Amino acid sequence: MPFEMDRIGREHAQSLVVRAIGIASADYGDRPICVSICDADGFLIAFARADGAPVRGIEIAQGKAYSAARMGVSTSEFLARIHRENIAPAYFCDPRLTALPGGAVIRCNRRPIGAIGISGLTSKEDQAIADLLAEEAAPDRS
Repeated sequence: MPFEMDRIGREHAQSLVVRAIGIASADYGDRPICVSICDADGFLIAFARADGAPVRGIEIAQGKAYSAARMGVSTSEFLARIHRENIAPAYFCDPRLTALPGGAVIRCNRRPIGAIGISGLTSKEDQAIADLLAEEAAPDRS
């Protein structure tokens, strides 16, 4: 994948979706997940719901990717901030934000180019897959 980019492309996003489902299958007992990839502004580029993944995971995965993109940090970092500052996500005036772990920012040379959201496993497992793929997708080269 090229690493001098300012936006994640559709083909790259689709490859991340396939990889995420493969990781869930291989490393987490073939448990089904939903995967969303969005651009740096939080707009959906790619999505998949693995066979058997709960319907509720569709919106959750999309919300995690959107939130990571809009906040510029992983959703686990967003959750930590909310706890640390004793504030609610609603204070950010965006009803689509979620602090549920499982969202990560995809960066290239420290600049956000997209985000990934995973839903279907535990929050910790969702976050682990999102973090791994965000790093693999466009590792910082600076």
